[in-house]
Amino acid sequence: MSISKTVLMITPGFPGEMPLFTRGLSEQGATVLGVADGPASDLPELARRHLSDYLQVPDLFSNVPSAIDQIRRWLGARTLDRVCCLWEPGIELAAQIREALDVPGQGYEQSLKFRNKDLMKQALADGGVRVPHHAVASTAAEVWAAAEQVGYPLIIKPIAGAGSMDTFRCDDAKAVAAAIAQLGHIETVDVEEFIDGEEFTYDTICAGGDIKYFHVGHYRPRPLIARTNEWISPQTLSYRHLDDPWVTDGIALGEQVIKILGYDTGFTHMEWYRKSNGEVVFGEIGARPPGARTVDLMNFASNVDLFAGWAEAELHGAFSLTVERPYNCACITKRAHGQGRIQRIEGLDRIKSRLGDAICTIDLLTLGSPRRDWKSTLLSDGYVTLRHPDWQTCKDMADFVGTDLHLYAG
Repeated sequence: MSISKTVLMITPGFPGEMPLFTRGLSEQGATVLGVADGPASDLPELARRHLSDYLQVPDLFSNVPSAIDQIRRWLGARTLDRVCCLWEPGIELAAQIREALDVPGQGYEQSLKFRNKDLMKQALADGGVRVPHHAVASTAAEVWAAAEQVGYPLIIKPIAGAGSMDTFRCDDAKAVAAAIAQLGHIETVDVEEFIDGEEFTYDTICAGGDIKYFHVGHYRPRPLIARTNEWISPQTLSYRHLDDPWVTDGIALGEQVIKILGYDTGFTHMEWYRKSNGEVVFGEIGARPPGARTVDLMNFASNVDLFAGWAEAELHGAFSLTVERPYNCACITKRAHGQGRIQRIEGLDRIKSRLGDAICTIDLLTLGSPRRDWKSTLLSDGYVTLRHPDWQTCKDMADFVGTDLHLYAG
């Protein structure tokens, strides 16, 4: 009989998938203690139900030494077996807590290679991985110098950012000047070669340095395009056939990256590119799962619960799920037309009638809800997930949702 383990879960209620990971830990037999900067009343009911205790630390992210002292006093005689954080901004914090409280898991120095894009690319380039040419900049003058070094087209993005937030493609000096004007709130940026190609993900659950589960996703279109064109309904697709030659080189690249960085246990989310000439190029990797309900897609593709599967790997170093892949899956996010509150939704009946059982989830803002800021949320004003055994049919269905489902705000 296994001994119950005690886990500190950082931000157990946010972002939206975190209560599901909290539930996974609890159902795998752990005593789950939550910590975040907000009050317990802000926690979703699912998170509260699976926590044994909770501590609010208002300066959790702004004053790490103070936060660690508060956590230590709160724990008292209790000892931790794991410290978990699956949200990008808390990865370094989790590592610092582990080191301060002598808890096994990713340490601070290694966490930096999953957060600092310069350190990440240096380590991988030294290991022989093809990474975009890049340079780090902390001032406008350094951005201009980096642009001259890297050449156009280029990308400017936060060195410790997540996803495509605050990321700019620059084809000339005018675009660089415009990007600099919008980056005043960011201390350090990565100026890197723009890789012209399709963008994919390679996502894993690891235990003891072994890859126990992996997944390949595909962005339609690239996030940089989706993030700069409001009319687009972005898609994330989940591949069923991972022996497809179009993705096998990316899988091999991902395996190489995991090995070089020495990742041990937990989720990882990597992005990579395939150029038109077939070359695969590393993008970036995080010590966390993908966001925007992509873990849901993985579950729908295989009829499994990877929230529990991750928890088993995290707690016990094992992965007992049987993973088959009968489906390709897609998540299509929708952005309302207009501003204000949602007034009407058109095309939903047609979507339900045509797609039927292929639909897994419909989660749209309700009538009267204020429209969200499409630039600051990946899920925009709602999303639809669907699945189908055939890849082209899955894409056609996703396109149908993109063109025929509309939300209107006013």
